Amino acid sequence: MKNKILTILEKIADILESITENIGRAVSWLVLVLVLLVSYDVTMRYLFQSGSIAIQEMEWHLFSMIFLLGAAYTFKYDDHVRLDLLYQSKFMNDYRRAWVNFLGCIFFLIPFAILVITASWQFIHLAYIHNEGSPDPGGLPYRWIIKSTIPLCFILLLIQAVAYMIRNFFTILEGNK
Repeated sequence: MKNKILTILEKIADILESITENIGRAVSWLVLVLVLLVSYDVTMRYLFQSGSIAIQEMEWHLFSMIFLLGAAYTFKYDDHVRLDLLYQSKFMNDYRRAWVNFLGCIFFLIPFAILVITASWQFIHLAYIHNEGSPDPGGLPYRWIIKSTIPLCFILLLIQAVAYMIRNFFTILEGNK
C-alpha cells in the first residue's frame, strides 16, 4: 500500500511538472516574438521616425507575460533568486534542504500564491467590466487580458509547488544521509 501511494505521488508530480515544462517551453517562444517586436520598433523609430504607443505597450505586455508565465518553469529548474546565506552552507545537506523546501512551500509559497490568486480576481474583474484600456492615446485596449496573467502565474506556481513538495517529500523519506 505504501509503495502504491508513493507511486501515485510520483505520477502526480510528473504530471504537474509536465504542465510546467510545456507552458515554460511555449512561453519561451514569446522571447523571440519580443525580440522581433523590439527590433521592428527600434527600426521604425530611428530609421523612419515613426513610433507607436501600441507597439511599446505590447513590448511590456510580452515582457510581463514572459516573466509571469515563466516563473513556475524557472522555479522547477531551481533558477529563481534565493537568499543562500544558510541554504548553501556546510550545515545544510540534501535532507535539511528538503525540509526547508517542503516547509517553505507549505508556510510561504502556497499561502502567498493563494492570496494573490484570490485577491487578483477583483482587480481583473474591475478592469473587464470597466473595459479598461491604456490611458495613452493609441495604446492597447483590454487591459484585463494582461492583468489575467497575474493569477495564472500563481496558479502555475502553485502547481509547481505541489510537485516540488512531492519531490522534497521523497528526499525526506530517504532520510538524513
